[in-house]
Amino acid sequence: MKNVLVTGSNGFIGKNLIEALNRKEDVCVKCFDREDTTDTLVGLIKDADFIYHIAGANRPKKIEEFEAVNVDLTQKIVDILATYNKKAPIVYTSSIQAGKDNPYGKSKKRGEDILIKYSVENNVPIYIYRLLNVFGKWAKPNYNSVVATFCYNIARNIEIEISDPKTELELIYIDDLVEEFLKAIEREGKYSENYFFKIDTTFKITLKRLAEVIYEFKNIKGTQIVPDMYDRFTRCLYATYLSCVDKDELHYELDTKSDNRGQLTEIIKSRHFGQIFISKSNKGVIRGNHYHNTKIEKFCVIEGKAVIRLRNIFSNDSEKINYYVSGDKIKIVDIPPGYTHSIENLSDGELIVLFWADEIFNPCEPDTYFKEV
Repeated sequence: MKNVLVTGSNGFIGKNLIEALNRKEDVCVKCFDREDTTDTLVGLIKDADFIYHIAGANRPKKIEEFEAVNVDLTQKIVDILATYNKKAPIVYTSSIQAGKDNPYGKSKKRGEDILIKYSVENNVPIYIYRLLNVFGKWAKPNYNSVVATFCYNIARNIEIEISDPKTELELIYIDDLVEEFLKAIEREGKYSENYFFKIDTTFKITLKRLAEVIYEFKNIKGTQIVPDMYDRFTRCLYATYLSCVDKDELHYELDTKSDNRGQLTEIIKSRHFGQIFISKSNKGVIRGNHYHNTKIEKFCVIEGKAVIRLRNIFSNDSEKINYYVSGDKIKIVDIPPGYTHSIENLSDGELIVLFWADEIFNPCEPDTYFKEV
């Protein structure tokens, strides 16, 4: 069992890292955060086999905190290690600001120098990551990243500010960062003079486009139209957005159309994969009796019993196809173009059917033509 210490354990990166470490059977996670004392830190370092030094001052209320956290805490960790003759490898989250002529950049560079000196003197590997903008779940708005700020504000109808819409951001997703951090603890490599490491997977986007995508997420409640989730960056952004939505806003009603046949509700729409909708049909109701020239559909009965009838529009009644389906054995029935089709409820009660169509329904161009099966 390896004892792993994480400083800054209650922060954005710390929480995500701890969640991943807790899933490793050979790791015992120890946590240190700003509320803990020096005595606590001493006890934790005495037992530590590996250290993730995540704690840092990013946007403190007082400028002195840069020195106290980014420099003094780092020096304190090294001093405690020396006192107890410990030689634990250290992962350190620095910043691309390191070395720049500002209090934050200077403090991060000094933290790096302290750790490099520790590495040289003790022949111990250290892993310094000069991070870009990191985004993902549990990030704090107005602190960790502009992504968290935009997600939080847009979800709450708070106006966002964009100084230059053309500004391009390079972003790191939290899961990619954590995955890289876990590689460090798995390495058996010895000390080397390669102190700086980077995350290979990054995403680039302008502030203008970032805001547009997040507004698209917000509008899903009204349109049911989801963006292209094949794009991983979009999935990562959407996961981040949902993590910022107020818990009371995670549910919403859908528009349900009702008539004497039953009900029909559109659930999800996409310009890339079409739409999913669900119908509830009363006993004996027949839906359909139409065909499409190009549109493709899939029918799936999830409750009740039904017969799905298909016929090529140029064939006669004797060539009609009947599929008897029920919610007892879930199956898909494909509806090809040029086949008129219908579905009849054979149940004593309600029939519930899930449908997929390869395009969003357009009432101006429905590609739907009446013809009895």
